[in-house]
Amino acid sequence: MKTAIKGVMLAVTAALTLGIAGYSQGDAGIAMAKTTTHARAASKAKSTAVVKLQETGSTLLFPLFQLWAPAYRKVAPSVELTPNGTGSGVGIAQASAGVVQIGASDAYMSNEQLMKSPGMLNIPMAISAQQIMYKIPGVPAKDHLHLTGNVIAQIFLGKIGYWNAPQIQDLNKGIKLPHMAITPIHRHDGSGDTFLFTQFMTDTNAQWAKTVMYGTSVSWPTVRGALDAVGNQGVVQVAERTPGSIAYVGISWLNKALSGGMGEAMLQNRAGHFLLPTEQTIAAAAKVMIGATPKDERISLIYAPGANSYPIINYEYAIINEKQSGATTAAAVKSLLLWAISPMGGNKQSFMSQVHFLPLPPSIYPLSKAQIDEIHA
Repeated sequence: MKTAIKGVMLAVTAALTLGIAGYSQGDAGIAMAKTTTHARAASKAKSTAVVKLQETGSTLLFPLFQLWAPAYRKVAPSVELTPNGTGSGVGIAQASAGVVQIGASDAYMSNEQLMKSPGMLNIPMAISAQQIMYKIPGVPAKDHLHLTGNVIAQIFLGKIGYWNAPQIQDLNKGIKLPHMAITPIHRHDGSGDTFLFTQFMTDTNAQWAKTVMYGTSVSWPTVRGALDAVGNQGVVQVAERTPGSIAYVGISWLNKALSGGMGEAMLQNRAGHFLLPTEQTIAAAAKVMIGATPKDERISLIYAPGANSYPIINYEYAIINEKQSGATTAAAVKSLLLWAISPMGGNKQSFMSQVHFLPLPPSIYPLSKAQIDEIHA
């Protein structure tokens, strides 16, 4: 391990000094970042100015970037990464405008967005998921309500207003649900979580598909008592203090929500089975879907077929302008991203498990690496 880390440090130093970074895939098929720059060049460098990189966007990815930032500083002391959770919409917009070097998003950029901002890369960093949380007094969190996408859509459309409505009670015959008004909570900011949630609603409810549809921002139906919040943290905080609430929450915030007394629903998948988002069910969905990943890696992984497939999973994207402001910045961004997707770097299980993510599949690594290789000054 010490040898591997030392190799990455030499790679980053050489890349920042000479403005180049070359990497190749390992013999085992799980690629590891390796420098093709002679180590002697790095040892001759007397000093390297600190390169400051700004990341902003997805609040689902934010906890992972918070883990990565100090860890990468130990690997590459000359690179200072500052992460910020502002929502996927902001991440896409600011990366496209060149305000930040790295935008984080749970949503890939649309064709329309790419036409307005050519040269943007959508690079998967890992695989994540989203769960539906609720706060119902008298219903223990361990009971895990069974919910379908169709029923959830009806709640957010205002067609189901109480927790003991027949559509919900029939799915949960062993649980006595109260006659309590349901308070749906959605994101106020442009959000990749909204993108994922509304895709699932679109796939499971015909009215939603015709009217609300999906996106990082949508025109939410007018529902009495509905609330909104900014970021996953805001959603969790509002939901925790609102009896009767239901909300969609990125899985990296699962521990926070559970510690606040929230319940976690088991969602019905395409095969009709009710599942929680676990390492096994997320992996099952990913296994079915990742083979269809195109070269530019923009794909929805929502509502995968398969008996054990959890229905709301996704790639977590780094949104990058392939043309950076200078050679040093470009080299720093490339080195950071290559470390982030490496199973010996940011994709180590020790990072992934803390946020309930899955590492980037070995078959997808070459696609992400190929996109990273396109970054230049």
